[in-house]
Amino acid sequence: MPSGTGSIADHRLPLRSVDVEAFARALAAKLDAQRFGRLAGTATAPVPTNWIDVLASDLTQHRGRCLVITGDRQTPLVHAIAHAINAFLGNVGSTVTYTASPAYPPPEGGSLRELADAMESPEGIDALLVLGCNPVYTAPADLRFADRMNRVPLRIHLGLYRDETAQHCHWHIPEAHFLESWGDTRSHDGTVSFVQPLIAPLHDGKTASELLASIALHGVPQGDTANQDRSGYGIVRDYWGSLFNSANPSNQEIRAEWDRQGLLPAFTGGFETWWQKALRDGVVAGTKLPGKTVTLSDNWIAPPGPTPGDGLELDFRADPALYDGRFANNGWLQELPRPLSKLTWDNAVYISPATAVKFGFASADRPELANEKVVKLNFRGAEVEGPLWVLPGHADNAVTVHLGHGRTAAGRVGNGVGFNAYKLRMANARWFATTVGVQITGRQHSLATTQHHHLLPNDRTLVHSGTVQNPPQMPHVHRLSLYDEAEHQHPGNQWGMVVDLNTCTGCSACVVACQAENNIPVVGKEQVQRGRAMHWLRIDTYYKGDPANPRTFFQPVMCQHCENAPCELVCPVAATVHSDDGLNDMVYNRCVGTRYCSNNCPYKVRRFNFLQYADFTTESLRLMRNPEVTVRSRGVMEKCTYCVQRIRGGQIAAQLQDRTILDGEVVTACQAACPAGAIVFGDLKNTNAQAARLRNEPLHYALLDELNTRPRTTYLAALKNPNTEMPPT
Repeated sequence: MPSGTGSIADHRLPLRSVDVEAFARALAAKLDAQRFGRLAGTATAPVPTNWIDVLASDLTQHRGRCLVITGDRQTPLVHAIAHAINAFLGNVGSTVTYTASPAYPPPEGGSLRELADAMESPEGIDALLVLGCNPVYTAPADLRFADRMNRVPLRIHLGLYRDETAQHCHWHIPEAHFLESWGDTRSHDGTVSFVQPLIAPLHDGKTASELLASIALHGVPQGDTANQDRSGYGIVRDYWGSLFNSANPSNQEIRAEWDRQGLLPAFTGGFETWWQKALRDGVVAGTKLPGKTVTLSDNWIAPPGPTPGDGLELDFRADPALYDGRFANNGWLQELPRPLSKLTWDNAVYISPATAVKFGFASADRPELANEKVVKLNFRGAEVEGPLWVLPGHADNAVTVHLGHGRTAAGRVGNGVGFNAYKLRMANARWFATTVGVQITGRQHSLATTQHHHLLPNDRTLVHSGTVQNPPQMPHVHRLSLYDEAEHQHPGNQWGMVVDLNTCTGCSACVVACQAENNIPVVGKEQVQRGRAMHWLRIDTYYKGDPANPRTFFQPVMCQHCENAPCELVCPVAATVHSDDGLNDMVYNRCVGTRYCSNNCPYKVRRFNFLQYADFTTESLRLMRNPEVTVRSRGVMEKCTYCVQRIRGGQIAAQLQDRTILDGEVVTACQAACPAGAIVFGDLKNTNAQAARLRNEPLHYALLDELNTRPRTTYLAALKNPNTEMPPT
């Protein structure tokens, strides 16, 4: 299935997951026939030979400066091949590093299957403690976890919610949220960090360490108050205090092992001084794991297995918003349009256009007509029904389903949304398998997608794109004005935003960040289907080329804050006006809901409260809202404000210190959340500001600039850097 990485890649090859191993084998054999020739065998990779030839040549020409990555859904052998290729190309120590594993006491127990078998065995187990997970919902279907779990005499669940697993337990203990908990952790490079709470506990929940400490101390005399009801803070502090104290015998074994590996922190000064510094710094100095030298073994190569057939493949993916289902009760995430499909409040059975035609779901000239047709998936005797969705770029002869939906104990928001794909997931087929049966049911299921909401004119160039070898020529617009612009220059800040289409992956983190920051309401599936989603920021997805493997472009679109704003001219009550620092402001108290501004906006970025979406009465929702942003009511128009509350806060702070605002001091919510740094905001009058510099780039352009709206939000055209020798796929 297309991903964010694949969508912005210079070259992308759609393959079934089961065919990736043959591809990896063929690539390794092409790179070094002498060493890896045995990998290829007689099987033919489902890839054009010249495609692998060019790829192997490209990798060879960039030895030590390239990288081969394998997704975590793939088999151990594919991961081994990727490591071997990186070693052959000299990437180890450059783009690939290996670190030593931290020394911990060896874990006791076994796999989830061993637990399930133990619960059903004649000996059984006496008690089951489930910490912060939901195996009744997420465990593979063939383990029959709920049935086996019910045999255990005592079942205790620690969790944020009384979920499916909690309903099968005798005791449910409310878990403390991670934002109100103490703990410790290691980063990817081994550096120790202390988890510190951001808020005081709201509901007296317990962390896993607090619960385990209470169980471990069962039987301690009642008078020993020092060891009873220990807090998370005390547990973490006492543990590191015992490591600090070299004379304490309780942790001598792990202390000695850490010291041998060079992992023991540099305990300097008194413990209190060290502890306070670690909390203030956020990390413990000197705990980064040392590098590890590895060599490629000679006996890792496995002979090729049977060639995968042409049967329909079943692929499982974690939902982009709900993950494994733990966030199903979050309305923000349920209503967040998924990347590429733009579906909300549902999951679907994704297929390619060619697969829709092959199985008779639609005609060759209109494969999209297969959308919303309900099919029955049958895999090893398990059955699930779900609606189809045809997705350009999806691999042929495969279906993809997202996990995390179909909950029965998620809460008022998440219950009954979508279908439960976990019912098809087996212990030895956790991510993909063949062959799955598919049968049309003759029914339809209405889906809510925002892909066609707020369409812009299709006869205009909305996304400028090209290649490094042939960059796009930006149009030159000669602007006319009835006014002397020199007389209308304001002395203060002039805010603007530049969005780099090269780095946007369409992940939609900016969308939900904007919703959280600006108290944007959730409207529900029915209202989304009516085109009434309230997001101030949307990600428009565009395709170019063959639907089987198109080029994909993402374009975040929010209020453009036009200097010649069409919305301001038509408002009869001056609810939308221009500020001195270049913002197109909304005065909510003036708005009477004529919607003239929305009709006159060429970018379709204004949102109208058709109903009373905001909840003013539920007490628990008040802490969720940003107190610096007005909560809008029915009949009010709203839109992006460049997070004006953050701008004003930055201006006040600068005034109190008698200085100008520094570049990067004011960061909008969307900019702060963007993992790729695609959104840049700043003062356009500051010529040294990053936003001002980007506006002078050759790839800079404004959306619908020919309308002379003069937007403050502008874009950098998307560039690809393809290998010109690579054949099309």
